[in-house]
This record gives sequence, C-alpha cells and structure tokens, in this order.
Amino acid sequence: MLGTWLRENKYAAGILLFVRLYFGYEWLTHGWQKLTGGFTAEGFLNNAVTKPIIDKATNELVYPTFTAFIQHFALPNVKIINFMIPLGEFLVGLGLILGVLTTAAAFFGLLMNFMFMFAGTVSTNPWFVLIGGILFMAGANTGRFGLDYYLMPYLHKQFARFTHKHDDTNRTAGTGTAHKAAHV
Repeated sequence: MLGTWLRENKYAAGILLFVRLYFGYEWLTHGWQKLTGGFTAEGFLNNAVTKPIIDKATNELVYPTFTAFIQHFALPNVKIINFMIPLGEFLVGLGLILGVLTTAAAFFGLLMNFMFMFAGTVSTNPWFVLIGGILFMAGANTGRFGLDYYLMPYLHKQFARFTHKHDDTNRTAGTGTAHKAAHV
C-alpha cells in the first residue's frame, strides 16, 4: 500500500520532489568538492584493507570479497577510483536535482553508499541509504516533477519501437525458415 502510494500518487511525487532536491544537493556538493578539491581515496582504501570490518566473535572478515576487491583492484587503480567516486557523486546529484533518470541515480547512489559502508565508513551513509531507498522504491514517480516527465515516455517509445522491430525480424526469419522446410 505504501509502495503503491510512493510509485503512483501525485502528492507523493510532490513530497519526493523536495526530498530529491535536498538529497541531490548533498550528492552534488560532495562530488563537486571532491572534483575541485584534490580528492584522493588512497588513504581511505588503505585503511579499508589494513583495518577491515571484522566479526569480533570469530575474528574473521565480514566482507572478505569486498576487501579483496579493494586490495587487488581499487588500490592498484586508485587514479581511476579518484576520478570515478567524485564524478559518480556529482552525476547522482545532478540526476536527482534535474529529475532525469532519477531511479538510476538513486540506484547508483545506493550502490556507492553500500560500498562506503562495506569499507567500514558509517558517517551519513545509513541516512543516505534510507532516503535513497525511498527514492528508488518510488521509481518513476520520483522524477514526475522533473525531466523524467518528458524523457521516460520518449525512452519507452524508443524501446517499444526497438523491440517491435526486433520481433518483426525474428518472425520474418522464422516464417521464411518454416516455409522453406515445408517445401523440402
């Protein structure tokens, strides 16, 4: 019931607009500060490897696969990470503020927040996960008062055109093959 209200109600879309604008501003400013302020993730990544999240009862890594990913991919490619994190944060914020591809923006914001938490950072990430989860659950209604209002119908139309063209090609090919087989 709450999910349907979030996804379909115009009043929910109005409330989501304000939440989306605030949340987008937070993402955008965090990303912009990192893009313009000489951000480096190297210390954070080293700390995530040297002091990973450990289960106190068993003394084992809680996220061994993620720790291995950081150690064997992220750290050796820290220059890529130093670019991708600020750019990702900035684009998530821009998408939410403009209301364009809002569901995708919320999804990628959630993904980044979970990555930060897997690495051991709590900070504001749980709040961002909660708010981002609500925006993601609301789906297209999150961008109802934004550019998604115009973009999503266009994308649906293009997708339908592509899938129908693809279906027609398969039907024609299948019919021709069946027709040839019947004459042999």
